[in-house]
Formats: sequence, structure tokens, C-alpha cells
Amino acid sequence: MTDAVIRTRGLVKDYGRTRALAGLDLEVGAGEVFGFLGPNGAGKTTTIRVLMDLLRPTAGEVEVFGRAPAAGGPAQRARIGYLPGELALAPRATAREQLEHLAALRGGRGRDRIVGLAERLALDLDRPMRTLSKGNRQKVGVVQAFMHAPDLLVLDEPTSGLDPLLQREVLDLIREGAAAGATVFMSSHLLHEVESVAERVAIVREGRVVDVDSVRGLRERAGQRVSLTFAEAPAWSDFASIGEVDDLRIAGHTLTCLLHGSPDALLKAAAGHRVVGWTARDRDLEDLFMDVYRFGRDGVNGAKEARDGR
Repeated sequence: MTDAVIRTRGLVKDYGRTRALAGLDLEVGAGEVFGFLGPNGAGKTTTIRVLMDLLRPTAGEVEVFGRAPAAGGPAQRARIGYLPGELALAPRATAREQLEHLAALRGGRGRDRIVGLAERLALDLDRPMRTLSKGNRQKVGVVQAFMHAPDLLVLDEPTSGLDPLLQREVLDLIREGAAAGATVFMSSHLLHEVESVAERVAIVREGRVVDVDSVRGLRERAGQRVSLTFAEAPAWSDFASIGEVDDLRIAGHTLTCLLHGSPDALLKAAAGHRVVGWTARDRDLEDLFMDVYRFGRDGVNGAKEARDGR
């Protein structure tokens, strides 16, 4: 990939005897919306803190805009909109005062967008931070990340604590930022959320990236759950050798399976029987995520081998 905005190679971060990152490789292109997925404890927040120079790596390489984060200085930080998982702000100041102060630190950039963003998120700017709920503090974090129209958005669980309507509003802001040319690096443990905005997704496990694919590629690999009901009980042997079929089950007159790729071979095998009913639905990407997380990148085959006892 050319024009990488974020690049890591063999990134390692230890906390004493605990290894949070264990050779993490990433590359995020300019203008890309990139999802960074994994459950809590997988290394997502540690990766983001290293990118933001809030932590220094134990080993490996990391670059943001082609430079080590520590070398970028204030000019590089001004190009980034960062939403941490836990936003620390002065408790007595109002949201307006906090955001005005951040705008002043950026030379006034973004001051003219504060009110409009606050209105979109239903944020009361004149309440002290100490009186705000987690959701309202998150709104302040979203406004400060987006208000200066940064070249790079680094968002750690950006919709955490927000109700579904406001979650959609934040995802709309991400889409708008990307449409204006920003690169977005977005961590989440919610696959459906990332799926709605990202072009590519990385899945991280125990401090390593175990899979990187386009959202479309993940969707194709997830496959379809198919059910066929026949007038008479079908023979297992008629379907067992179909390469695109996994998790084949027959109960009475009904066959169910997981279909990857073309349905042609399955339909040809079914044509030798009288079909009285059928359904096919896209499998949830959450299911594929769990396969990959348990069995590695070749999650489909890994899951199949586990079921077959290999």
C-alpha cells in the first residue's frame, strides 16, 4: 500500500512481565476508514496510545504520517483528532470552556464548529464536566476530536456510552470526515458498527493482528446459512462432498448447512430430490469474527476441522 498514514512493523509493548503487543503489523492508507477489532484486552487501546505517543514501544517500528510519533511534535498532533477510551477533562469547567480552550491550543481551529457539533449530539455546552453522565462526556470527546477537521481521526470505541440514535450520528460524522479526505482509524469490539463505515478491518488477538480483510471480503467469507426441506429424507452422501458446504446437518426431511461461495453445486445436488421449501440468509459477521478469533485467519476451515475432530 502506498501513502500509508499509519504503519507499524513488529510492534511490541510490555508492561513489566505482561506483553500487551506481541509483534503487531498494520498499514492504513491515506483516506481509508480502517476498523480495528477485538475484545477488551486484545491490545487495541495500547496500540492507539503508542500511535499517539502516549506510550513508547518496547520494540518494533511505528510511523504516523511517515514519522515516528515522538518526532512529529505539535504540528503533527494538530493534524490528528483523538478520542480516547477514557477522556480526562477538568471537572469544574463547562463543556464550552473545555472545547474553547482546546480550540485556542490549536490556534483557533475548530472554534466555529463547536456549537453545530454540540447541537447534532444534543450536548449542553454550559454544564460543568463533573455533572455530565458518561454519555455526555463522550459527546464532548467526539466534538473535540472532530471540530478542527483533522487529517487523521484516531477513535477508541467512539460510540461508547451513547444511545442508538447518537451512535448513528457519530457514524455519520465518521462518514463525513472520510468524504472530506480524512483517514479514520477506529477501534471497536462491535463488528456491526465498524462494518457500516469501514473499508477494511483488522482483527487483533493477544497483541497480534490475526486477520486483515475488506468488509466485502469478510462478508463473502461469512457465507450463508441455508435450509432445504425435501419431500423425502435426503441421503447424507449426496451432499457431503460439496466443497462450498460446511456444517452439514440433516434432521428428518430438512438439510441445513453453511454455504460459502457459489450455490451451484448445492442446487444441482438438491435437484435430484423434490424440494418443498428452502431459506437462505446471510450469516452474521459476528459469527465469522468468533471463528477467526478462535481459529485464526482461516477461521472457516479451522472451525470445520474443530467440528470434525481434526
